[in-house]
Amino acid sequence: MYENDFQRLPAAILAGVDTGEYDMDASMEELRELASSAGYETAGILTQRREEPDAATCLGAGRLEELREFVRSAAADAVIFDHELSPLQIRNLEEMLDCPVIDRTMLILDIFAQRAVSAEGKLQVELARLRYQLPRLAGRGVQLSRQGGGGGGGAGARRGAGESKKEVDRRHIQRRITALSRELEDLTQRRQRLRERRKKDSVTTVAIVGYTNVGKSTLLNTLTQAGVLAEDKLFATLDPTARGLDLPDGRRVMLIDTVGLLRRLPHHLVEAFQSTLEEAAQADLILNVCDAASGEAPQQLAVTRELLSQLGAESVPVLAVLNKCDLLPGLPEGMEGTAVAISARTGEGLPDLLAAIAKALPPAHLRAQLLLPYAAGELEARILRDGRIFSRDYTPEGVLLDANIPMAMLHLVKEYLVS
Repeated sequence: MYENDFQRLPAAILAGVDTGEYDMDASMEELRELASSAGYETAGILTQRREEPDAATCLGAGRLEELREFVRSAAADAVIFDHELSPLQIRNLEEMLDCPVIDRTMLILDIFAQRAVSAEGKLQVELARLRYQLPRLAGRGVQLSRQGGGGGGGAGARRGAGESKKEVDRRHIQRRITALSRELEDLTQRRQRLRERRKKDSVTTVAIVGYTNVGKSTLLNTLTQAGVLAEDKLFATLDPTARGLDLPDGRRVMLIDTVGLLRRLPHHLVEAFQSTLEEAAQADLILNVCDAASGEAPQQLAVTRELLSQLGAESVPVLAVLNKCDLLPGLPEGMEGTAVAISARTGEGLPDLLAAIAKALPPAHLRAQLLLPYAAGELEARILRDGRIFSRDYTPEGVLLDANIPMAMLHLVKEYLVS
């Protein structure tokens, strides 16, 4: 009994107000998955239909009393709301429910903090957390508003006469936000230089974008054996991963995995991960991956398209990919012929996907056979450097090459083309 209790996950009750602005059932299911990813077991769900959330407690008085009884009977460790709550609402709810209250944004930030691995990812998470906290200092209680002493030593002297702890905290957070923004700007510029280097070296990039937990990392692993964490959890990947991928036409491209998206990802979280998501905006092709088995494939594809539009990626070609098709007898209604159906887990449909990627990309190279005279060794060296040589045959007339030739070189080797 003791061992089972020790291993028990904290239980949470999920709560929300249905104002009719979005699909409440789908949003609460998403919240349940978020809670699971953060380490909570869902003890129950409580919602209320209202024109707008109550300004003081989010829920109405009667429904709030039901929630309090629910918390007691289920011995819940926390209540998670499917909204971004004000500091006043959190304080009032915690007093009435006698347990911690977490809002949707706090939950996502906690997951981000658990998942961030790289230095950039950790900086992005901290910046998003501080930007969330800054406007909320006013509701954190009386202890932050006590006036500091005017003279003498200690904290009062450091704060200055009449300066509240809230003001000190605000100034500290603002300084930290400025410092983090500068660090991230340096990393963003470094990432931009890397992208420019790829362009200069004619590296073609394909970005995997889509709703969180649809199998993007599994797809990257299956195609490139990248070894990226691929768990059945939301936001298992926060940091972009790039790996080389060979296409059927001989081209080698850079395949990039990106952070997952949510139906209602708060705007300031999108801003915090702007530099990471820009990998998609700068790509030559975007794979818009969705979970075909979820029943919400069209909505997931739409979420991604909307965010890509925000990032200014409207001009980048997009290829829709329906993953997890092995779990369905057929494609979702109305999606036949509009997307490539695959299973990243079983490998089903991946040859079709690779062929579709090659077809969707602008032709950067031409695969051909060349008969280069031995005196044209400099051209062979350049093809080796900027393209790819698959085979060489030495003949009396010269070197017969089967090669991928950059389109920019075509005018230089045109007279040596065999086929």
